[in-house]
Amino acid sequence: MLSKSIKETKEIAKLFLNKILKKDIKRRGALVVGLSGNLGTGKTAFTRAVARHLGIKNKINSPTFVIIKKHSLKNKKYKFLFHIDAYRLKNEKELLYLGWEEIIGRKEHLVFIEWPENVSKIIPSDAKFVRISHTKNRQRNFELVI
Repeated sequence: MLSKSIKETKEIAKLFLNKILKKDIKRRGALVVGLSGNLGTGKTAFTRAVARHLGIKNKINSPTFVIIKKHSLKNKKYKFLFHIDAYRLKNEKELLYLGWEEIIGRKEHLVFIEWPENVSKIIPSDAKFVRISHTKNRQRNFELVI
C-alpha cells in the first residue's frame, strides 16, 4: 500500500488495526506488531495513528530514549498499548530485563515494537508486521503482514 501523505498513512493504520483486531481470536498472550523500516520511514507516525484510532489522546512520540511507553486504553479487549523502540538495544536480554515476558504474557496488552529485527529471537511467532520503506517520489510503501 502506498501513502503520499500523513492522512493516507492514518487510513492505512486504521485499515491495519481493524484487520488485526477482527482476526485476533485465539491468542495466549499479547497481540504484538513489529514495525520495520529505515530511520524516518514513519514507524512512529504509524503507531501514533493507531493510538489515535484507539482513542489515545496523549502525545505519541518515539520511545527511543526511554525504550518503552505504556498507554491506557478504554477498549473491551485491550487495557494497554505498549510502544517499544528496540533501536538502541544490543540484544534480546536487554528487552527481557525491561519486563518483556510480562508485557507479552497478557492478552489485554497490545504491543507495537519498532526495530523488531534487533530482538528477533524473542518476538512471538504469531506477531504481525508492518514494513515501511521510502519510494523514489518521497512516498511510503507499507507492507502489511497480518
